Amino acid sequence: MEKLGKFLIEAKKQTYANENIEKVSSSRVGSHDYEYSDGNMTYHDTYFGGTNFMGEEVVYEQDETPIWGMNYYRVILDESLSEEAMDKALRPALMQVGSDSTIPVRGPKEYDNGEYKYIFDVTGNLTRFNGEETIYKNNHKIYVLKCHGGKIIR
Repeated sequence: MEKLGKFLIEAKKQTYANENIEKVSSSRVGSHDYEYSDGNMTYHDTYFGGTNFMGEEVVYEQDETPIWGMNYYRVILDESLSEEAMDKALRPALMQVGSDSTIPVRGPKEYDNGEYKYIFDVTGNLTRFNGEETIYKNNHKIYVLKCHGGKIIR
């Protein structure tokens, strides 16, 4: 799991969290996709939607066997905020993945970014976990994402 954790940190920093990274071709109708490979592992993130979205991340080993995955669903509680505004609040926090002892499935436990405060509360480990990501703007909750996942065994 240690190797997987290190791989996830780099994969997340080289995909959605990094605003300078290009998406790859859609894997399904209407999806937005990112992919990262290093050595014998490949990470694929696919999601649907914009301000409210749902998605899935999967890590494959060399023979294209899925070994780890996570599902997530995000809701914007303040409908006046655009997807672009949320990305400016969220992506810097997600780039901090691996900066503390929080398992590397989203961002750190807490991250302050000007008027935004990011909080990630997760239980479990990379084998099996549940988490909730929250963003506050000026102490007002504006965003919630729920996620869960873990090791995949055939």
